[in-house]
Amino acid sequence: MTTDIVDVGRIAALNDILRRTLCGGTLVLSAGLIALGRARQQIILEAIAAYEGFTPDNDPYGEHDFGALEVAGERVFFKIDYFDASLSCASPDPADTGVTARVLTVMLAGEY
Repeated sequence: MTTDIVDVGRIAALNDILRRTLCGGTLVLSAGLIALGRARQQIILEAIAAYEGFTPDNDPYGEHDFGALEVAGERVFFKIDYFDASLSCASPDPADTGVTARVLTVMLAGEY
């Protein structure tokens, strides 16, 4: 019998590092966010970096991998996904940076 143990604390910490510093993963901006221009993108990314609104309702697994916020006059979503190193499928262990490629996607809510 195999038991998968997930290190949720480490996953959340790695996600927080990516969200706050844009290090440890790849940032993807939606077309709508790109169209807002650099100045507003910077304001939105700073708000995402400062985001602390994680609750059991919006973060049920405690991974800090999703948020929705109002910033710069826009409703914005961010989502962190975990892929294997080749970006072809899900990571086998999101707590292990050696086998995980993190992708932070930021989009306008209307693009969802």
